[in-house]
Amino acid sequence: MPDQSSSAVQDYLKAIHVLGGAERRVKPVDIAERLQVRAPSVTGMLKRLADADWIDYEPGYGARLTPQGIAEARRVIRRHRLVELFLTRVLGLDWSEVDAEAEALEHAISPRLEQAIAAHLGEPLEDPHGHLIPTAEGAMASRNLRKLSEFHPDQKALIREVQDDNPERLRHWQTLGLVPGTIVTFLRYQPLDGLFEIEVRGQRLTVGSEGLDGLLGDLVAE
Repeated sequence: MPDQSSSAVQDYLKAIHVLGGAERRVKPVDIAERLQVRAPSVTGMLKRLADADWIDYEPGYGARLTPQGIAEARRVIRRHRLVELFLTRVLGLDWSEVDAEAEALEHAISPRLEQAIAAHLGEPLEDPHGHLIPTAEGAMASRNLRKLSEFHPDQKALIREVQDDNPERLRHWQTLGLVPGTIVTFLRYQPLDGLFEIEVRGQRLTVGSEGLDGLLGDLVAE
């Protein structure tokens, strides 16, 4: 059993975790799409991960992280999200820029530097995009969020998380005020065109279902 995983192994473990692999089996096709790699490459890596006891893998059913795999995935996720927050809060980078930078840095920083960054930031609970940051011990809260496109007129949603893999879309959401911590009021829905009329910070907007795709939130009780 390896003591430390390679960058490629870390990328796979993180992807499986993000896709829900700590609780259920994840299909290879979903992993391939997440990592933008070919399906045969995924199959080979999953067998390697299973041999090293990072995952429980059944061909035709998918992969689920073992306790060791969960711990390693969360270690990488913690570093990635801490780096993102450091880059935005301390260095002033735009939130649309930091995912790619963190992808490179997450494999390079030492445990000592990770600890120093976390202490400097005050042991934060969320990254700039609202994603939960695992603790140093690997604990990670769970929450049941809904897609904003699933809300109905006369409902209000508190944005909690945004998908962070599309810089252009992140910049667009920021321009509209669709960021974590914002309350969105749903006014009307036009099903034929898939258009939502919403209110954000006192401003009325019309957005399509695709424009809300990647935004997750909680229902705000009246």
